[in-house]
Amino acid sequence: MSDTILITGTSNGFGKDLANTLAAGGHRVFATMRDMDGRNREVAKELQAKGIETLELDVTNNASVDAAVKTLFAKTDGRLDVLVNNAGIASGGLAESFTPEQVREMFEVNVFGVQRMIRAVVPQMQANKSGLIVNVGSILGRLTLPFYGLYGASKHAVEALTEGYRYELSQMGIDVVLVQPGPFPTNLWAAVQKPSDPGRADKYGEVAALPGKLVDFLGGVFSGPEAPNPHDTAEAIAKLVGTPRGKRPERVVVGLAFGADAANSAIQPIQEQVIAGIGLDQLKKLKVA
Repeated sequence: MSDTILITGTSNGFGKDLANTLAAGGHRVFATMRDMDGRNREVAKELQAKGIETLELDVTNNASVDAAVKTLFAKTDGRLDVLVNNAGIASGGLAESFTPEQVREMFEVNVFGVQRMIRAVVPQMQANKSGLIVNVGSILGRLTLPFYGLYGASKHAVEALTEGYRYELSQMGIDVVLVQPGPFPTNLWAAVQKPSDPGRADKYGEVAALPGKLVDFLGGVFSGPEAPNPHDTAEAIAKLVGTPRGKRPERVVVGLAFGADAANSAIQPIQEQVIAGIGLDQLKKLKVA
């Protein structure tokens, strides 16, 4: 069955690959990105040439989100089956060396952008009594690496946000799933945000050099014979889209887990016990008409 799908952050990486993968699978795909008339013009044309519809959308801007969603619903007669919140920014380095403005910028995309998109599309999904929302998180939403704590904080937030929406929307027939990719050689890591106040690192001594060693480690992983394939993430999301309602998992780890899968397994029964203990068991099961 062909679904109507909106994906954020499709100018490169997971988003672009996913748009191509889902369109090749016969779905109607709306690929969104910023600056379609500027730096992303050629990417937009490339996607359009493959029959993928493109929309200008900045997840950090209310007016931009509302305009894009309005345009989509006008084109689809109010139909949206799947929203994939993929847009994201990564940061790496000594946490103290990042300014509050940098951290705010990252949270605007990684956290507030997700909530902004959900708020924009959920009323129509509620009216349709169906829908799938896929939030792209990270294994760093379950475990923490030094020098990636700020990025991980944004992904920890996406964990809670996703879980909360999953319960709250379950009785309206709307499925909410979290995808947790490990590290992949995508533009997200190539364009990782660097600290804008590096002078703060001077007093850390040898510790200040360790972020570079972590980058070297990831570089070795990405260039090795068992390097993770970014396309696995697109395939995992495509599989979620094709899975029948009520049968989808709550979380999907893709690539190198570094123990995030074990953390998921350990936390799930505790989470279920909490929900049962406060008498909200009915929210654990998706209501399918």
